[in-house]
Amino acid sequence: MSDPVIDLTAIGAVVFDTDGVVTDTARGHAAAWKHVFDAFLRGRCEPFDIRGDYLRHVDGRPRLDGVRTFLASRGITLPEGAADDPPGAPTVHGLGLAKDQLFLAEVDKYGVAAFPAAVALLHELRRRGARTAGVSASLHGRRLVGAAGVTHLFDVLVDGSDAALMNLPGKPDPALFLEAVRRLALPAVRAAVVEAALPGIEAARRGGFGLVVAVDRDGPGLARDVDVVVDDLGELTVRGRVLPLTS
Repeated sequence: MSDPVIDLTAIGAVVFDTDGVVTDTARGHAAAWKHVFDAFLRGRCEPFDIRGDYLRHVDGRPRLDGVRTFLASRGITLPEGAADDPPGAPTVHGLGLAKDQLFLAEVDKYGVAAFPAAVALLHELRRRGARTAGVSASLHGRRLVGAAGVTHLFDVLVDGSDAALMNLPGKPDPALFLEAVRRLALPAVRAAVVEAALPGIEAARRGGFGLVVAVDRDGPGLARDVDVVVDDLGELTVRGRVLPLTS
């Protein structure tokens, strides 16, 4: 494991998974999922576990993939349904819509906070000439970043709406991260990814990124297949300044 350093003589851009890394939304997502899945599972099997089920099967994945993956872990298959299903209907879309409705109600009521250490790191990277991108599997990624007041700290944002429009697969496929560096006009090897979920770490590795940083706040075992692991982004040091690409 390397020292917690981002060396800008080798790295020209940093791509942040926003949920749970920049915006303090992971707990809200997990609580909404637990409410929805527990209601569905009642009388069928044990309830949804935030530290286990959320981190293994849902965290970092597009919403409908999270429904499918978690239910498959319990040996349950549901009809796909459609986007106009009633929230809570016993379909993949119905459960996904119920979670979305509950989560957004909490956002509207309480707002979204950004982690101070993430904001400080973004400012420091940009001061030293690095480009920054925010990536989210959520269809509401831009809305959440805007609600946290940090949109201006990113050169580009790629979220679930972009994935839907461009037919990009979700993590652990690297497509969202690769689209971010494509918009930044840099190769993946010249960019770092900062992640807090196992599917995102796998996506960064598969995408060939030059540095993979894991934020392991809840101890889900993110040290595997990463270059740097920290409990908080305040532990990261930024070294050097971005140098121009040479042929």
